[in-house]
Amino acid sequence: MATTKTPGTAAKAAPPLLDACIGLGLAVLVVAASGADIGPPRGIEPRPIDAGALALAVLVAAAVALRRRYPVPVLVVLNAVALTWSAAHYPGLLILLAPPVAGYTLAALRGWRWGLAGVLVGALSALASLHLAFGGAEPVGIIGSTVWMTATVGAAGTAVGYYRGMLAASRAQLAREAQTREEQSRRRVAEERLRIARELHDILGHTMATISVQAGVGIHLLATRPAQAAEALSAIKQISDEGLTDVKVLLGVLRSDDGEPDRPRAPRGGLDQLEALLDPVRAAGVRPELTVHGDARPLSAAVDLAAYRIIQEALTNVIRHGRARTVRLDLRYEPTRLVIEIRDDGTATGAIGRDGHGITGMRERALALSGRFTADRHPGGGFEVRCELPTAEES
Repeated sequence: MATTKTPGTAAKAAPPLLDACIGLGLAVLVVAASGADIGPPRGIEPRPIDAGALALAVLVAAAVALRRRYPVPVLVVLNAVALTWSAAHYPGLLILLAPPVAGYTLAALRGWRWGLAGVLVGALSALASLHLAFGGAEPVGIIGSTVWMTATVGAAGTAVGYYRGMLAASRAQLAREAQTREEQSRRRVAEERLRIARELHDILGHTMATISVQAGVGIHLLATRPAQAAEALSAIKQISDEGLTDVKVLLGVLRSDDGEPDRPRAPRGGLDQLEALLDPVRAAGVRPELTVHGDARPLSAAVDLAAYRIIQEALTNVIRHGRARTVRLDLRYEPTRLVIEIRDDGTATGAIGRDGHGITGMRERALALSGRFTADRHPGGGFEVRCELPTAEES
């Protein structure tokens, strides 16, 4: 069966393979340079390459291949190999390139503190190796060049380590930002779904309750007063058409992806249409009493629609569950808020008092605008819904 390798697997496999190639190349270079006796002349007769030198070269290759996994032990081993090579008086000085490789790796992986320690160990090891190789008669300038090379390699490793750390931090930050954007997008989708569900509940609840009331009136009057029965059927048609229009608008919001600016984003509704909400209440045999306190003023679209929907749902509950004869609706325009009070004189003991979807939806609308909402039985009888909505200035 054929297997595939992912890019991440290939990336993880590349550094060990690269290190093995570097180690092998360094070992071959050291042996070749030693065989050619490349380097400044020494006062001590060099020892010919033998099995010991080859073993040290193999140890260099193996240590460099493992430098990322074990940086500290590799630093110790490569410095020990350089000292041993110089103490044995093998020819060539390219063995001194091995310890800086370990110092670079330590600085890149562990930071500048470890890198500084590696530079100090490497510099001391290089000085000791030169002293052993030349028998105390080192050429002028070779010590300074060796120490400078060791420090430069350690600084380069530190810079590379910082760069890798900044790159990793940037990638992590980008990943967190992407996750945050995704969570915000999911939250917006959930909020939009909740808003649409709330709108559908209010629209369909009010529409169906009104249709039920008008149908009952039509059935009752069909035989005795056909003209009034026809008016009830006409009202059913009107409220059905309006409900279908609102539902189409909501479905259009769900389906729209063209971003047309003129497309309505929510069903119609506002306190300017409040009188239309009272007609089904009258048709149900409940007498509405509307009182407006203060000077009515334009409200923000969100507050206006929320107030309309809360009143609509409260009146729908009165029609469906209240068993009331009258319902009093008070609107109070205060400087920083709109107060809505809806109280009926019903005697129902069932669904209107329970915290169902309707009351939950009204409460959510109020809280979404930093308002307050209560719905409970009134001590003087009946059921009362009270809502406070901040005006645009306070919101």
